[in-house]
Amino acid sequence: MQHPHFPPPAPASPPLRLLVADDNPVVRAGLTALLSGRADTTVVAEATDGREAYEAAVRHRPDVILLDVRMPGVDGISALPHLVRLAPVMMLTYSHETETVREALRLGAGGYLVHGEFTTEQLVRAIRDVREGRPHVTPGAAEALLTGLRASAPAHGEGEIVADARRITTQALSQLQPPVGQSSRSRFRLSEREAEIMDLIASGMTNQQIAAACFISEKTVKNHINRIFAKLQSTTRSQAAAKWLGVA
Repeated sequence: MQHPHFPPPAPASPPLRLLVADDNPVVRAGLTALLSGRADTTVVAEATDGREAYEAAVRHRPDVILLDVRMPGVDGISALPHLVRLAPVMMLTYSHETETVREALRLGAGGYLVHGEFTTEQLVRAIRDVREGRPHVTPGAAEALLTGLRASAPAHGEGEIVADARRITTQALSQLQPPVGQSSRSRFRLSEREAEIMDLIASGMTNQQIAAACFISEKTVKNHINRIFAKLQSTTRSQAAAKWLGVA
């Protein structure tokens, strides 16, 4: 009996080649481990600031660049106009200030993801979509955009503008938002102050710097950190930061 002839299976698509630019070594190592251990993505280069990111992008020609906002030397926003000429750029950061989000998207970022607001699978889906020209933002970035629109919209047109923006961001978020809408703060049950301090820890600040930024004593900072570490079930700053940023 002659078996029917079936066409050979289509070859698997090559993994998306990514460049990770972040000055935090914990974040870089975590993202590289996560994204290089998959069949559909691989990290071909890392950078610690915007200048290194540009040089690495010219050399490696990645499919997508994952770019932090705050970096020493040339920061992400300053490097963004140069990087978008080389590859689609996804902002991947813990910064969600209104002006920063708006400026990043204005300068050509294909998406804006805030650490702690997505899973690994959602990150990979967002990377793939940004590569294809479909924008993505996470809830923190979307709320920053809406806040800015509310502040800048004329009184007579505010309702329509905010409603349109909400529809756009909701559509983008529908594929990204975690099933129960959990942020890192709610997932780990941190208070607003604890979340603020954890953000500063993740950015690399010392206890002394955190105390100055929050106008509290170093002893109070240490007390907050002890409670934060207990809730995150972590014993070191690096371990806590990795969990908080979603790269553990």
